[in-house]
Amino acid sequence: MRGEYALNESNSLQEEVAITTITEPPTKTNVVVEEIHFNKVPDTFVITPIPLNEARGYLISKRILDIVGAVLGLLILSPFLFVLAMIIKFEDKNSSIFFSQERVGKNGEKFKMYKFRSMVSDAEERLSALLEHNETTGAMFKMANDPRVTKVGRFIRKTSVDELPQLWNVLRGEMSLVGPRPPLPREVAEYTSYDLQRLSVVPGCTGLWQVSGRSNIGFKEMVDLDILYIKTRNFMMDLKIIVKTITVLFGSKDAY
Repeated sequence: MRGEYALNESNSLQEEVAITTITEPPTKTNVVVEEIHFNKVPDTFVITPIPLNEARGYLISKRILDIVGAVLGLLILSPFLFVLAMIIKFEDKNSSIFFSQERVGKNGEKFKMYKFRSMVSDAEERLSALLEHNETTGAMFKMANDPRVTKVGRFIRKTSVDELPQLWNVLRGEMSLVGPRPPLPREVAEYTSYDLQRLSVVPGCTGLWQVSGRSNIGFKEMVDLDILYIKTRNFMMDLKIIVKTITVLFGSKDAY
């Protein structure tokens, strides 16, 4: 059954999503099938064939958009980024300004994703004690009043500016401006074969589900929207998601 995607100029990027299963027959030109191996996962995962836009013209234009957007973003925002870095350091002089975390990208390739530090330095060690308070389903952890978040961290997470260092990941080609969010290895270990289809493309800083509900969307809906994006993505869709993301950031009551 095909998910229906409606896109119009009245800032509604996602009018309806009706994905249940992916049953389109594969072709030689639009299906990517990859085996993905993970060191800490006992089995070999195989991504289910999924139709996606791999047209050379689209991929080239998407990469140009990524490079131009990342360079302009870093240049224009550099004074703000410097001030923010100083504020983060002032709040906790013993912690680093930036936080790097191993994430899983296209076809299971692992890379270091960068953020401004928004949590205490031992956040990962404290996670196990908070799992019972998880407010979403599936292979994700979300908690509105996470005690690991610092005072400055609450602001930068609310506005999502903690994600800005990922522009460096975009320049390196590990991420794109638009695409599915890169998951943690421990999250991928819990993926179903349907969920693994998210790894068919380069992960992104923002995507369809971020502009369709932010943090109040469930894991299943997030995966459905990511797969819908993968199946229908094009250059104009990427541009509209970027513009919509900017408007969402300034009204980000659902982010945490």
